Amino acid sequence: MHIRVVLPVIGETLVEHVRSEVLAWASPDTKVDVIALERGTASIESEYDEALSAPGILQRIEEAATDGVDGVFITCFGDPGVHAAREIIDAPVVGGFEPAMLTALSLGENVGIITVLPNVVPMLHSLARRYTIERRIGTIRVVDLPVLGLEDHEVLVERLFEQAADAVAKREADVIVLGCTGMLGVAAELRDRLAAAGHRVPVVDPTGAAIAWLESSVRLGVSPSRTTYMPPPAKDRRA
Repeated sequence: MHIRVVLPVIGETLVEHVRSEVLAWASPDTKVDVIALERGTASIESEYDEALSAPGILQRIEEAATDGVDGVFITCFGDPGVHAAREIIDAPVVGGFEPAMLTALSLGENVGIITVLPNVVPMLHSLARRYTIERRIGTIRVVDLPVLGLEDHEVLVERLFEQAADAVAKREADVIVLGCTGMLGVAAELRDRLAAAGHRVPVVDPTGAAIAWLESSVRLGVSPSRTTYMPPPAKDRRA
């Protein structure tokens, strides 16, 4: 099985970190490659960033289709370009939001999302409405750290714990979802800290959920429905 990970940002700084994280979740026999964008933004934290990243993402999807990969993970919790990508490749495509949230919905009644910055929150509410799961989201909270500022592991875990513990204590969340795929390698530590504090709730890592979802989809032999994701009509285009 060959999974292509599209890092929807410019620059190579995060490539190896993402590759290590994905390999930790993938099955031993799954081939993984990670590729960033030629054009776009350094991180995605707004609708504007998403729009600027879309042409670069779709370029990588076209390349993935040519290369015959078995599945694609666009590694961003905002699911940028995911639905457009499904129109142009005959392989399963996911971002971070959909697989993480659908996994979380099977584990508890109310889902709490903890993301990076306040300006991301409206984007996540919009996604929830698109997927018709807004009634199951008990809270969306932030750690007030930008995507490019998540490398301080101790600060990130402490802020995640503060928000998650408060959300669970107030009965706003039965499941915690990490609301950024840049929150690398913290899910198990957060889960254990919550359990030690008396909060036995699952913590869903969006990268882990996405890789598991793709591997399952490939084994099931499923790909995007052509009655939903219809191939775009032929015409002149300049991306």
